Amino acid sequence: MPVRRQNVRTGLVVLAAVLCLSSAPAQLAAPADRLPERLANDEFWSLIDGLSEPPGFFNSDNLISNEDTYQSVIPELRQTVAPGGVYIGVGPDQNFTYVAALEPAVAFITDLRRGNLQLHLMYKALFALSSTRAEFLSRLFGRPVSHGPGADAPAQVLLQAFRAAPADAASFDRTLTEVLDYLERHKGAPLPEEDRTGIAFVLSHFVANGPDITFVSHGRFRRSRYPSFASLHEATDFEGVEWSYLSSEDRFARVKTLEERNLLIPVVGNFSGPAALQAVGRWVREHGGVVTAFYTSNVEQYLWQEGTWDRFRRNVASLPIDATSTFIRACFNSCSALAARVRFRCSIRWPGCSRPRRRGRSRATGTSSTTRATRPLVRPVLDLPGRAC
Repeated sequence: MPVRRQNVRTGLVVLAAVLCLSSAPAQLAAPADRLPERLANDEFWSLIDGLSEPPGFFNSDNLISNEDTYQSVIPELRQTVAPGGVYIGVGPDQNFTYVAALEPAVAFITDLRRGNLQLHLMYKALFALSSTRAEFLSRLFGRPVSHGPGADAPAQVLLQAFRAAPADAASFDRTLTEVLDYLERHKGAPLPEEDRTGIAFVLSHFVANGPDITFVSHGRFRRSRYPSFASLHEATDFEGVEWSYLSSEDRFARVKTLEERNLLIPVVGNFSGPAALQAVGRWVREHGGVVTAFYTSNVEQYLWQEGTWDRFRRNVASLPIDATSTFIRACFNSCSALAARVRFRCSIRWPGCSRPRRRGRSRATGTSSTTRATRPLVRPVLDLPGRAC
């Protein structure tokens, strides 16, 4: 999500705030085994309706991320977060990359915009209809590629093939029909017209722009450059390792499997809202699960600005967590600039925790770092005032 300030660099900082006493995944207690291995179709749709709140407004469609370096924390996350827990995220398909890397048993994507729900319903259908990355991207971009790269091709080679192919109107019409038909068969009932229209809107933008589609900010300051879909998925961590769910057939299959088991659930809800996040927490608790990773993007910045941080804090306090539960945050340009608005710094310390361990690797695009705490999301103590990332 964008930051309301001028001269914002394209660099991104992702901060993982972890709880005290975490250790390598092999040493972690396995999450409870009562989380379902699959949800029935009707359970999936009932959960969407039962967990969701009325939608809110955000002045962007957020069809893709604008967070350049979101992969940079994945190596450390994999050392901290055990597979088999519950993932909570926000926004579009960067969540799939975290899911592919962390391998949760269940994932909830909670966003105040109904458009995000529609985006994820489109993706659910595309995963179901597509056996490979190439088939998935061909449908997403409306670009048939007759002699595409092989199954072992890296994301850059794969996306370049679709960048070079022209869009095909007939392919868009066919895919839209397939997507809507699949979702209505899956639901066993017609989709609301609002959702049919929203899904058509989302797919049409991907087809019109292809792999070069970017984040678009409406009616506010616009950066001179946003990363494209292709550049986000061609990116690596700071060691040059590709983590995108489109970087290999194996990572793609991990997300596809979760989708096919109805265990990646989009929810309409505000992080500081009255119902959605607490309802997700109740469901997780009732099924013996633990929220092991919570990707907040830079939503907390807006909650500070809107004066709703305390409501968010209370919502998070209701979630079932353990000593490894990890919060993944993003800030743009510099954390010190963000702190001027939301009292947040590159390195933060939570009350009750020993002095945080700080690790990071710097580049022109930003810094990745971690802090540890005994309780999540209580009011932060500023640890390094004025330090830019």
